[in-house]
Amino acid sequence: MADRVLTGKTAVVTGSNSGIGLGVAEALAAAGADLVINSFTDTPEDHALAERLAADHGVAVRYIAADMSKPDQCRALVEKAGRCDILVNNAGIQHVAPIPEFPMDKWDAIIAINLSSAFHTTAAALPMMRAAGWGRVINVASAHGLTASPFKSAYVAAKHGVVGLTKVTALEAAGEGITCNAICPGYVLTPIIEKQIPDQMQTHGMTREDVIAKVMLARQPSGQFATVEQIGGTAVFLCSEAAAQVTGTTISVDGGWTAL
Repeated sequence: MADRVLTGKTAVVTGSNSGIGLGVAEALAAAGADLVINSFTDTPEDHALAERLAADHGVAVRYIAADMSKPDQCRALVEKAGRCDILVNNAGIQHVAPIPEFPMDKWDAIIAINLSSAFHTTAAALPMMRAAGWGRVINVASAHGLTASPFKSAYVAAKHGVVGLTKVTALEAAGEGITCNAICPGYVLTPIIEKQIPDQMQTHGMTREDVIAKVMLARQPSGQFATVEQIGGTAVFLCSEAAAQVTGTTISVDGGWTAL
């Protein structure tokens, strides 16, 4: 069993029934943290996932449905958790289009879910952390929080905003045993990315290997995907005593993307 350095802590992870969020939740649970996992759905599968995590890691796990595009539901998620020592703002969506053609509703949804939700959950969590005298806010940003790509205006704007919010949160909580940092992944092999590979193969007339190397990882110098386990391990580090003076910064897990 992994070192249970987070025993006695409760972590709330938004957008955590798959992908990066689930990887982070798994890592925090393996380190001993109780969990509140979340998505906008409320299905038997969601609650079964919570039961599976609890059984696998010997921690308490609850699933709480909340729509991260709704400010009141963002805040209610943290309030329903009852305790929030670790807040991981991970929920996010994407849409790709040139600026003149970018749908207004998609812009509003991406800003709401990728950026504003982190503000609302943090606003609800900070009083709990201050009362406990300890807290960790981890915002899952992106390489696109530090650099840009065409046709991703809303996503890039939101993720840059997340990095800025991270710095402000860190400054406001400095000296109170509370840190706030952003993890900036590059391409991570998640189920969503995996599903895109066959479409890209057909679009470009390429093999799977060429799509990965020449399309998806063209800007990732390592030529390798990051993994959800690596993102989870980074989150555990940021919760550890070793990272007690790491605050207001970004940690890139991008295979060298932002070093270019």
